[in-house]
Parts: sequence; structure tokens; C-alpha cells
Amino acid sequence: MTEHALSFHPARPRPDRQRLRLLTQVGFFVLFVLAPVFDLLRYDLVAGHAWFLGMEWHAGLADFSAGRTGALDAALGIVLRVFLPILGVGAVLIGVAWKWGRLYCGWLCPHFSVVETLNRLMRRATGKFSVWDKRRLPPIEPDGTPIRYDARWWLLTAPMAVAFAFVWAVVLLTYLLPPFEVYGNLIAGTPTRNQLIFISAGTVVLSVEFLFARHLFCRYACAVGLFQSLAWMGNRRGLVVGFARDRAADCASCHSACDHVCPMRLKPRKLKQAMFTCTQCAQCVSACETTQRDNPDGPLLQWVSAAAAEANEAPALPAQARI
Repeated sequence: MTEHALSFHPARPRPDRQRLRLLTQVGFFVLFVLAPVFDLLRYDLVAGHAWFLGMEWHAGLADFSAGRTGALDAALGIVLRVFLPILGVGAVLIGVAWKWGRLYCGWLCPHFSVVETLNRLMRRATGKFSVWDKRRLPPIEPDGTPIRYDARWWLLTAPMAVAFAFVWAVVLLTYLLPPFEVYGNLIAGTPTRNQLIFISAGTVVLSVEFLFARHLFCRYACAVGLFQSLAWMGNRRGLVVGFARDRAADCASCHSACDHVCPMRLKPRKLKQAMFTCTQCAQCVSACETTQRDNPDGPLLQWVSAAAAEANEAPALPAQARI
């Protein structure tokens, strides 16, 4: 194959895509908060067993300790009740990532929804998504709406980061202790010493992470994201943001909106190997659809997969492999 350019058919803008993604993020965040309350998924340190979909989930070690079962039965119980479910969930996650990329991160992950919320607030306060960014973003939305940067937004940004950190710390604790005990103690203002230490330490650590290192965590420290990225990079036909390079001149009419909206601070027009941590949030695609809405040839960025994804990555292959 000697033709490297990837051409797209004109496509209508899809403003509903980001609304749908917001709904999935909000829904999963609510599930993340309420799962321990309804015993959908948690491990109870007090009772010494897990809960799953409202049912007690035992590994069988209690029976082994009491002498009611042998070592073989105990080992089999651990394999069937602990390792196989974990491996099954991991296999589903990796399988989805292999075909569609980090969809979990961009469309469900409760941490990433906090990242994007704080991105928007911090941009208002500083003109940047991160305090480590060297340059301010253009004060304009993809649709042309101007944005006014004002340091007074810090009065909302910093408290929101701390509030999210507190919520996370409390929710994480309910995955380990009876939720009604945790919430009851907080409402009464009488948390136990260990509960207070856990919530206080978690709030401090997460506040620092949300304010200064949330992008770094998603890109370099999150094991769930890393394994998804590795699986996705191994599939050249997987879903990817494709760029119509033969029409790159059309980008001259845009202020690089696709670059500026990326919550992971990536450059969407680059090849896949430079997009290792892409979360498939499609904000770059939506931005391109908006800026090119009057272009009869349609946007320059679109989701592509299978043969179209391979064609999009062709310029990265050695010359002999392209023939």
C-alpha cells in the first residue's frame, strides 16, 4: 500500500456524544459511591468476608481454620472464589481495551471524571489544565465562545479538589468497613480514631494529587490504565482517532482546538504510538466536528477502526512494510 492518506466522508457533528459520555460518567460515579451501601461490592474487615451483589462472598478460609475443610478444599475455594473472578474481570477489561482502547477511563472511571471537572475549573483560574503546563490555552472554546481567565476561580477550584478528595476518602473507607457505621459516625461527629486517620490522610493525599498530579497519575501511575493501553497498542486494527492527513491544510482555519481540549494533554493529530494514554473520550473529535461544521468535506478527525485504523498508522511503518 503506497497511499498513506486517510480520507473521511463528510459527517454531521455529534454534540450528543459528549452529553452521553457525561451521563455514563455521572452514573458510574454514583455507582462507585453507592456500591458499598447496597453491598454490591465491598470487603468487610469487621466481618472478614466480601459482599457481592448483596450476597456474602467467602473464600472458605474460615471453615479451614475451624477444621471443617482440608487444605485442598481451602486452596480450591481461593482459586474459584478469588482468583478466577479477578482474572475474569481483568480479561473483560483487557478485551475491551484491545478492541476499543481505554473506554473505561474516558467513559466510566470516577477518577477521570474528577480530572476533567478540575481541568475545567483550573482552566478558568489559570488558563491551563495543569499547573505544570508552560503555556496558557487560547481563551476560546471550539465553537468560538470566548473564555475569561480569572484567578478568583481558585476560590472554587481548590475547595472542589479538597471536597472531591474527602468524598473519595470516605467512599474508599466504606469499601473496607460497614458503610452505615462510617456514615453514621461522620453524621454524629464521632468517627473512631482509625476512621479519622484514614479519612484525614486520604483527603490530604488525594487533594495534593487532584491539584498537582492528576494527569501524571492517569498517564504513569494507574495500573488499570497502563494495562488497557498496552492491550490497545498491541492491536493495529483497534479503535483510534484517525486524522485525514491529506487535508491537513484545513487545520489552518482552526486554533488547534483538538489539542487544547484533550484532558490528557496529548496531540490527537499524531500517530497512535504518541497517543499511548488516550482515553477515547473523543473530545478532540467533537472539537474538530465543531470547528469544521461549515466545511463541506467534514471534520479531519474521526474514530476509525479495522482497515481504516491500519491505514491511519501506515506512515509509521517502515517503507518495505507499506508496499
